[in-house]
Amino acid sequence: MEIKPINTVCIFGAGFMGAQIGLQSASHGYATWIVGHSEKSLKQASDSFVQELETRVKKQQITTNETKAILSRIHLTRDIKECADSVDLVIEAVPEKLDIKREVFAQLDKICPSHTILATNSSSIRISAIEDATNRPDKVLNMHFYPPIWERPMVELMRGTRTSDETIESVREFARNIGLTPLPVLKESIGFLFNRVWRAIKKECLHIVDNGVATYEDVDRAWMIFTGMKIGPFGLMDLVGLDVVRDIELEYYHESGDGSDYPPRLLLDRIEKGELGVKTGKGFYTYPDPAFEQPGWLRGSKE
Repeated sequence: MEIKPINTVCIFGAGFMGAQIGLQSASHGYATWIVGHSEKSLKQASDSFVQELETRVKKQQITTNETKAILSRIHLTRDIKECADSVDLVIEAVPEKLDIKREVFAQLDKICPSHTILATNSSSIRISAIEDATNRPDKVLNMHFYPPIWERPMVELMRGTRTSDETIESVREFARNIGLTPLPVLKESIGFLFNRVWRAIKKECLHIVDNGVATYEDVDRAWMIFTGMKIGPFGLMDLVGLDVVRDIELEYYHESGDGSDYPPRLLLDRIEKGELGVKTGKGFYTYPDPAFEQPGWLRGSKE
Protein backbone atom coordinates (compact mmCIF):
# COMPACT_ATOMS: atom_id res chain seq x y z
CA MET A 1 0.00 0.00 0.00
CA GLU A 2 1.52 3.29 -1.14
CA ILE A 3 0.97 6.16 1.27
CA LYS A 4 1.38 9.50 -0.47
CA PRO A 5 2.71 12.24 1.81
CA ILE A 6 0.64 15.36 2.42
CA ASN A 7 2.71 18.53 2.04
CA THR A 8 0.26 21.33 1.28
CA VAL A 9 -3.14 21.70 2.92
CA CYS A 10 -6.17 23.84 2.09
CA ILE A 11 -8.95 24.65 4.52
CA PHE A 12 -12.11 25.59 2.61
CA GLY A 13 -13.93 27.85 5.04
CA ALA A 14 -12.45 30.59 7.23
CA GLY A 15 -14.92 30.45 10.10
CA PHE A 16 -14.30 29.38 13.68
CA MET A 17 -13.41 25.75 12.93
CA GLY A 18 -11.67 26.42 9.63
CA ALA A 19 -9.37 28.96 11.27
CA GLN A 20 -8.48 26.56 14.08
CA ILE A 21 -7.72 23.69 11.70
CA GLY A 22 -5.58 26.01 9.60
CA LEU A 23 -3.61 27.28 12.57
CA GLN A 24 -3.01 23.74 13.84
CA SER A 25 -1.72 22.70 10.41
CA ALA A 26 0.59 25.71 10.01
CA SER A 27 1.83 25.38 13.60
CA HIS A 28 3.17 21.94 12.72
CA GLY A 29 5.05 22.98 9.62
CA TYR A 30 2.53 22.60 6.81
CA ALA A 31 2.02 25.12 4.04
CA THR A 32 -1.62 26.01 4.65
CA TRP A 33 -4.13 27.82 2.47
CA ILE A 34 -7.37 29.12 3.93
CA VAL A 35 -10.21 29.97 1.57
CA GLY A 36 -12.84 32.39 2.88
CA HIS A 37 -16.04 33.67 1.31
CA SER A 38 -15.32 37.31 2.22
CA GLU A 39 -12.54 39.66 3.22
CA LYS A 40 -14.27 40.04 6.58
CA SER A 41 -14.10 36.31 7.32
CA LEU A 42 -10.44 36.19 6.31
CA LYS A 43 -9.65 39.21 8.49
CA GLN A 44 -11.39 37.58 11.46
CA ALA A 45 -9.41 34.38 10.89
CA SER A 46 -6.16 36.33 10.65
CA ASP A 47 -6.93 38.22 13.85
CA SER A 48 -7.67 34.95 15.65
CA PHE A 49 -4.28 33.56 14.59
CA VAL A 50 -2.44 36.57 15.97
CA GLN A 51 -4.42 36.53 19.21
CA GLU A 52 -3.84 32.82 19.85
CA LEU A 53 -0.14 32.99 18.98
CA GLU A 54 0.36 36.04 21.20
CA THR A 55 -1.19 34.05 24.04
CA ARG A 56 1.24 31.20 23.42
CA VAL A 57 4.18 33.61 23.44
CA LYS A 58 3.02 35.07 26.77
CA LYS A 59 2.80 31.54 28.18
CA GLN A 60 6.32 30.89 26.82
CA GLN A 61 5.04 28.02 24.71
CA ILE A 62 6.58 29.49 21.55
CA THR A 63 8.93 32.33 20.63
CA THR A 64 8.26 35.46 18.59
CA ASN A 65 10.34 34.00 15.76
CA GLU A 66 8.25 30.83 15.80
CA THR A 67 5.12 32.98 15.60
CA LYS A 68 6.47 34.68 12.49
CA ALA A 69 7.32 31.32 10.94
CA ILE A 70 3.83 29.96 11.60
CA LEU A 71 2.14 33.02 10.11
CA SER A 72 4.42 32.85 7.06
CA ARG A 73 3.04 29.38 6.28
CA ILE A 74 -0.57 30.61 6.22
CA HIS A 75 -1.96 31.94 2.94
CA LEU A 76 -5.39 33.57 2.84
CA THR A 77 -7.50 33.81 -0.31
CA ARG A 78 -11.06 34.14 -1.53
CA ASP A 79 -10.30 32.15 -4.69
CA ILE A 80 -9.69 28.40 -4.40
CA LYS A 81 -8.10 28.47 -7.86
CA GLU A 82 -5.05 30.22 -6.37
CA CYS A 83 -4.00 27.03 -4.64
CA ALA A 84 -6.06 24.19 -6.11
CA ASP A 85 -3.33 22.81 -8.33
CA SER A 86 -0.82 22.43 -5.47
CA VAL A 87 -2.83 21.01 -2.56
CA ASP A 88 -2.66 17.41 -1.34
CA LEU A 89 -5.51 17.65 1.16
CA VAL A 90 -8.55 19.92 1.28
CA ILE A 91 -10.58 20.04 4.49
CA GLU A 92 -14.00 21.60 3.96
CA ALA A 93 -15.33 23.60 6.92
CA VAL A 94 -18.46 25.36 5.63
CA PRO A 95 -21.92 25.51 7.29
CA GLU A 96 -23.73 22.25 8.12
CA LYS A 97 -25.91 22.30 5.01
CA LEU A 98 -25.78 19.25 2.74
CA ASP A 99 -26.45 21.17 -0.47
CA ILE A 100 -23.64 23.63 0.27
CA LYS A 101 -21.18 20.85 1.04
CA ARG A 102 -22.08 18.91 -2.11
CA GLU A 103 -21.60 22.06 -4.18
CA VAL A 104 -18.18 22.66 -2.60
CA PHE A 105 -17.05 19.07 -3.18
CA ALA A 106 -18.20 19.17 -6.81
CA GLN A 107 -16.21 22.37 -7.33
CA LEU A 108 -13.11 20.96 -5.62
CA ASP A 109 -13.32 17.75 -7.63
CA LYS A 110 -13.20 19.70 -10.88
CA ILE A 111 -10.20 21.90 -10.07
CA CYS A 112 -7.97 19.87 -7.73
CA PRO A 113 -5.41 17.33 -8.99
CA SER A 114 -6.55 13.71 -9.12
CA HIS A 115 -4.40 12.77 -6.10
CA THR A 116 -5.92 15.41 -3.80
CA ILE A 117 -7.84 14.03 -0.82
CA LEU A 118 -11.12 15.82 -0.02
CA ALA A 119 -12.34 15.75 3.58
CA THR A 120 -15.32 17.29 5.32
CA ASN A 121 -15.15 18.52 8.89
CA SER A 122 -18.91 18.02 9.20
CA SER A 123 -20.02 17.01 12.66
CA SER A 124 -23.25 15.41 11.50
CA ILE A 125 -23.29 14.81 7.72
CA ARG A 126 -21.82 11.51 6.57
CA ILE A 127 -19.44 11.57 3.62
CA SER A 128 -21.59 8.97 1.82
CA ALA A 129 -24.17 11.74 1.32
CA ILE A 130 -21.51 13.86 -0.42
CA GLU A 131 -19.20 11.41 -2.19
CA ASP A 132 -21.20 11.08 -5.41
CA ALA A 133 -20.79 14.82 -6.00
CA THR A 134 -17.22 13.88 -6.98
CA ASN A 135 -15.47 11.50 -9.35
CA ARG A 136 -13.04 10.40 -6.64
CA PRO A 137 -15.09 8.52 -4.01
CA ASP A 138 -11.95 6.62 -3.02
CA LYS A 139 -10.33 9.88 -1.89
CA VAL A 140 -13.06 11.40 0.30
CA LEU A 141 -13.77 11.03 4.02
CA ASN A 142 -15.06 12.66 7.18
CA MET A 143 -12.34 14.30 9.25
CA HIS A 144 -13.95 15.76 12.35
CA PHE A 145 -12.06 18.03 14.78
CA TYR A 146 -13.03 19.33 18.22
CA PRO A 147 -12.43 22.93 19.37
CA PRO A 148 -10.20 24.25 20.70
CA ILE A 149 -8.11 21.82 18.67
CA TRP A 150 -4.92 22.42 20.65
CA GLU A 151 -6.74 21.54 23.89
CA ARG A 152 -8.71 18.58 22.49
CA PRO A 153 -6.07 16.96 20.29
CA MET A 154 -8.09 14.30 18.51
CA VAL A 155 -9.73 13.88 15.12
CA GLU A 156 -12.31 11.33 14.02
CA LEU A 157 -11.82 9.67 10.63
CA MET A 158 -14.82 8.06 8.93
CA ARG A 159 -14.94 6.41 5.51
CA GLY A 160 -17.52 6.69 2.82
CA THR A 161 -18.69 3.66 0.85
CA ARG A 162 -15.55 3.57 -1.33
CA THR A 163 -12.84 5.40 0.65
CA SER A 164 -9.53 3.62 0.11
CA ASP A 165 -7.16 2.32 2.77
CA GLU A 166 -4.48 4.56 1.25
CA THR A 167 -6.63 7.64 1.82
CA ILE A 168 -7.27 6.73 5.45
CA GLU A 169 -3.60 6.03 6.12
CA SER A 170 -2.45 9.28 4.47
CA VAL A 171 -4.83 11.31 6.60
CA ARG A 172 -4.02 9.30 9.72
CA GLU A 173 -0.33 10.16 9.24
CA PHE A 174 -1.19 13.83 8.67
CA ALA A 175 -3.27 13.88 11.87
CA ARG A 176 -0.38 12.54 13.90
CA ASN A 177 1.99 15.02 12.28
CA ILE A 178 -0.15 17.94 13.46
CA GLY A 179 -0.24 16.65 17.02
CA LEU A 180 -3.62 14.92 17.00
CA THR A 181 -4.71 11.40 17.87
CA PRO A 182 -6.61 9.87 14.92
CA LEU A 183 -9.75 7.96 15.98
CA PRO A 184 -11.09 5.74 13.17
CA VAL A 185 -14.87 5.26 13.17
CA LEU A 186 -15.32 1.64 12.07
CA LYS A 187 -18.69 2.06 10.36
CA GLU A 188 -20.69 5.03 9.12
CA SER A 189 -22.58 6.64 11.95
CA ILE A 190 -24.31 9.99 12.24
CA GLY A 191 -22.49 11.78 15.03
CA PHE A 192 -19.42 9.61 14.56
CA LEU A 193 -17.84 8.67 17.89
CA PHE A 194 -17.62 11.32 20.60
CA ASN A 195 -20.32 13.54 19.08
CA ARG A 196 -22.88 10.80 19.68
CA VAL A 197 -22.02 10.98 23.37
CA TRP A 198 -21.96 14.80 23.35
CA ARG A 199 -25.17 15.01 21.35
CA ALA A 200 -27.09 12.96 23.93
CA ILE A 201 -25.85 15.28 26.67
CA LYS A 202 -26.57 18.42 24.65
CA LYS A 203 -30.09 17.31 23.72
CA GLU A 204 -31.04 16.50 27.31
CA CYS A 205 -29.57 19.77 28.61
CA LEU A 206 -31.57 21.80 26.10
CA HIS A 207 -34.81 19.99 26.94
CA ILE A 208 -34.25 20.25 30.70
CA VAL A 209 -34.10 24.04 30.40
CA ASP A 210 -36.74 24.34 27.66
CA ASN A 211 -39.18 22.37 29.84
CA GLY A 212 -38.49 24.56 32.88
CA VAL A 213 -36.82 21.85 34.97
CA ALA A 214 -33.73 23.95 35.72
CA THR A 215 -31.87 27.03 34.52
CA TYR A 216 -29.05 26.71 32.02
CA GLU A 217 -26.70 28.19 34.64
CA ASP A 218 -27.51 25.44 37.12
CA VAL A 219 -27.17 22.74 34.47
CA ASP A 220 -23.69 24.08 33.75
CA ARG A 221 -22.87 24.32 37.45
CA ALA A 222 -23.90 20.70 37.99
CA TRP A 223 -21.78 19.57 35.04
CA MET A 224 -18.73 21.59 36.04
CA ILE A 225 -18.86 20.48 39.68
CA PHE A 226 -19.40 16.82 38.79
CA THR A 227 -16.77 16.58 36.02
CA GLY A 228 -14.28 19.19 37.22
CA MET A 229 -14.40 20.85 33.80
CA LYS A 230 -14.04 24.61 33.43
CA ILE A 231 -17.02 24.92 31.10
CA GLY A 232 -20.50 23.38 30.97
CA PRO A 233 -22.72 22.19 28.09
CA PHE A 234 -24.29 25.62 27.49
CA GLY A 235 -20.89 27.32 27.53
CA LEU A 236 -19.69 24.71 25.03
CA MET A 237 -22.69 25.38 22.78
CA ASP A 238 -21.82 29.09 22.86
CA LEU A 239 -18.27 28.18 21.84
CA VAL A 240 -19.41 26.04 18.91
CA GLY A 241 -22.03 28.59 17.80
CA LEU A 242 -25.76 28.26 18.47
CA ASP A 243 -26.54 28.38 14.75
CA VAL A 244 -24.18 25.45 14.22
CA VAL A 245 -25.84 23.58 17.09
CA ARG A 246 -29.24 24.18 15.46
CA ASP A 247 -28.03 22.92 12.08
CA ILE A 248 -26.61 19.78 13.66
CA GLU A 249 -29.85 19.12 15.55
CA LEU A 250 -31.78 19.54 12.30
CA GLU A 251 -29.59 16.89 10.65
CA TYR A 252 -30.51 14.46 13.42
CA TYR A 253 -34.17 15.40 13.05
CA HIS A 254 -34.15 14.88 9.29
CA GLU A 255 -32.44 11.52 9.82
CA SER A 256 -34.86 10.25 12.48
CA GLY A 257 -38.12 12.12 11.89
CA ASP A 258 -38.48 12.12 15.68
CA GLY A 259 -40.03 15.35 16.97
CA SER A 260 -37.88 15.21 20.10
CA ASP A 261 -34.85 15.72 17.86
CA TYR A 262 -36.13 19.08 16.57
CA PRO A 263 -34.22 22.10 17.98
CA PRO A 264 -36.15 23.47 21.00
CA ARG A 265 -37.57 26.98 21.23
CA LEU A 266 -34.93 27.86 23.82
CA LEU A 267 -32.27 27.58 21.13
CA LEU A 268 -34.25 29.03 18.22
CA ASP A 269 -35.28 32.17 20.14
CA ARG A 270 -31.66 33.14 20.77
CA ILE A 271 -30.70 32.52 17.16
CA GLU A 272 -33.57 34.71 15.94
CA LYS A 273 -32.20 37.52 18.12
CA GLY A 274 -28.73 37.10 16.61
CA GLU A 275 -27.32 35.70 19.84
CA LEU A 276 -25.09 32.97 18.40
CA GLY A 277 -22.54 32.60 21.17
CA VAL A 278 -18.91 33.65 21.45
CA LYS A 279 -18.70 34.84 17.83
CA THR A 280 -21.44 37.47 18.34
CA GLY A 281 -20.55 38.35 21.92
CA LYS A 282 -23.72 36.85 23.36
CA GLY A 283 -25.40 33.47 23.44
CA PHE A 284 -26.46 31.84 26.67
CA TYR A 285 -23.67 33.89 28.26
CA THR A 286 -22.17 37.30 27.46
CA TYR A 287 -18.60 37.49 26.13
CA PRO A 288 -15.64 38.04 26.32
CA ASP A 289 -16.03 37.63 30.10
CA PRO A 290 -18.74 34.99 30.61
CA ALA A 291 -20.34 34.64 34.02
CA PHE A 292 -19.11 31.06 34.48
CA GLU A 293 -15.52 32.32 34.56
CA GLN A 294 -16.21 34.79 37.37
CA PRO A 295 -15.18 34.12 41.01
CA GLY A 296 -18.02 32.71 43.07
CA TRP A 297 -20.25 31.83 40.11
CA LEU A 298 -19.85 28.08 40.57
CA ARG A 299 -21.18 28.42 44.12
CA GLY A 300 -24.28 30.19 42.88
CA SER A 301 -23.29 33.85 43.11
CA LYS A 302 -25.26 36.17 40.85
CA GLU A 303 -23.77 37.27 37.51
